[in-house]
Amino acid sequence: MRLENNQKKRRTKWWIALGATVTILAGASLGALSAYNWSPEETIEGLFGISVQQSLTQQNHEERSIDEDVKEMSRTENDEKSEEPADPVEPDENAEGDTAYPDEPERTPETMEEPTYVQGVLIANKEYPLPTDYAPGEDPEARAAYDEMQAAAAEAGHSLVAFSTFRSYDYQTDLYNRYVEQHGQEEADRFSARPGYSEHQTGLGFDIGAEGQEEHWASDSFKDTKEAKWLAENAHQYGFILRYPAGKEHITGYQYESWHFRYLGEELATKVYESGLTLEEYLGI
Repeated sequence: MRLENNQKKRRTKWWIALGATVTILAGASLGALSAYNWSPEETIEGLFGISVQQSLTQQNHEERSIDEDVKEMSRTENDEKSEEPADPVEPDENAEGDTAYPDEPERTPETMEEPTYVQGVLIANKEYPLPTDYAPGEDPEARAAYDEMQAAAAEAGHSLVAFSTFRSYDYQTDLYNRYVEQHGQEEADRFSARPGYSEHQTGLGFDIGAEGQEEHWASDSFKDTKEAKWLAENAHQYGFILRYPAGKEHITGYQYESWHFRYLGEELATKVYESGLTLEEYLGI
């Protein structure tokens, strides 16, 4: 037991001596540092060959490198996701500027397969032609209405004559070409329809004059006759309208024709007459 106690005392003394030695050396070192104006950082640099600042810089650099590596990995993942094909987008056929269907072919007598109806009304004008083979002949209902109107005009002392009604495509071709030869195309287009564009081809257009006054037929002078004035005031009661009124050439495309009437039926003709509008204006075409 005594031997064991003596060993413990010797170990304790050894640790005390070692601690004292370290303390003395540390003090001596600090004294030396002070004597030679060395800083702890310089001492570490002398012992290990690297400065404290370099150590900190290297540490920061390593930390930044780790951050940059993480960011780069994140960017790479995002780029890979962006390169993935997107779901296909169906085209919007109704979008403005998109061409969902082929353009409608130009309307000409040769391309038209059927006549054009707007609100149930057969249309033939400079924009809406008729097919070249459209040939219904004179409309029976329109003829019956005209006969009734002619009888009413006779009772009022006027003798009416429908001197031109239905015209075929071929007939209109000959007529138009003759007018072009006589007056030139620009002038002919003001009073004569090109083939396929004539309202007479519908069988619903009636050129009306006064019996025995052929000099006024299809002439501007007809407007001054009593028959023309009676027609302008009463034709709608029998289903006819004055088709090309004065001052409306920019709308109808034709000069004032006091003799040209179009059959619409009593109800519609009365509405158009009372509106003071041309057929194009009334139908919005």
